[in-house]
Amino acid sequence: MSDHLTVVDHPLVQHKLTIMRDKATSTSEFRQLLRELTQLLAYEVTRELPLTTTTIETPMEDMEAPILAGKKLALVSILRAGNGMLDGVLELVPSARVGFVGMYRDEETMQPVQYYFKVPQQISDRMVIAVDPMLATGNSSVAAIDLLKEAGANNIRFLCLLASPEGVARMKEAHPDVKIITASLDRGLNEKGYIMPGLGDAGDRMFGTK
Repeated sequence: MSDHLTVVDHPLVQHKLTIMRDKATSTSEFRQLLRELTQLLAYEVTRELPLTTTTIETPMEDMEAPILAGKKLALVSILRAGNGMLDGVLELVPSARVGFVGMYRDEETMQPVQYYFKVPQQISDRMVIAVDPMLATGNSSVAAIDLLKEAGANNIRFLCLLASPEGVARMKEAHPDVKIITASLDRGLNEKGYIMPGLGDAGDRMFGTK
């Protein structure tokens, strides 16, 4: 645990993650668990949202009560697997604006290839939460954060299900200002750049593709 990395060790998070790791878990169950687990992680990632106060009237009296301050949160999915995490965050913060960064990993070079980019307006005034289930080599994540910063984002969090030490180090080197929130820091990467012990390809398990 550090200022750069937060591993959420809540018992419900760890229990649901274990079921997701199991190769016998069905696509539908995996998808449902991902939504639930993301919601639990989103509680942690939104902890630092700024607050202001407003005057309301309870059934008993008037009071100054806390509400979220500033522009609406921006939630950015790193396609395609990031889409499986959108609903969990949106259930907590339904007013969030949503953007997309299209990235895929070249399986030979393990380098990211961009194919799409669209984010909310006035992104420089918003807290941005980038979501992708896996922080493996870190190359795609770093490239996505590069694009977000080029668009003006300056207050970014990275939310993922699993992270590798290599991916965390790569992100810290490139973007030390971006906090990572994850359910697990796994052992490391195999020769193909997959997280071990991991849970396989999150996109394939989520969408039932191979």
